[in-house]
Amino acid sequence: MPVRAEFEIFKAIKTSTMSFVKEFKEFAVKGNVADLAIGVIIGGAFGSIVTSLINDVITPLLLNPALEAAKLQNIQDLKWGAVKYGSFLSSVISFLVVALVLFMVVKALNKMKKAEEAAPAPPPGPSSTDQLLMEIRDALKK
Repeated sequence: MPVRAEFEIFKAIKTSTMSFVKEFKEFAVKGNVADLAIGVIIGGAFGSIVTSLINDVITPLLLNPALEAAKLQNIQDLKWGAVKYGSFLSSVISFLVVALVLFMVVKALNKMKKAEEAAPAPPPGPSSTDQLLMEIRDALKK
């Protein structure tokens, strides 16, 4: 293989690698990636809040009477044979709370967005042609 051909192959590989790196840099620097990373971090923190809400608030207030009637101390102790449906029930409650809170957040954001869109823009002034015609009309009136 001649040296010139090897150089052209190397040049093509270098160009495609540089364009890939450039594309990746543009993608990684965009706000969407940063927003996604922030969302994942906040989502993890939100998960611990929901877990605490379920374990420390909802379970004692709503489920303790049912658990006492079943002579149990914890929702995870609910089981039928080897099936631990109490853990599943706890996960379903957690999911429903997360879904409800996210629905309320999205609804509030949509309401704020609609309020911004509802403000009407001031009507545009006359075009340059209309302005010129009005000046001619006013000049003829004099």
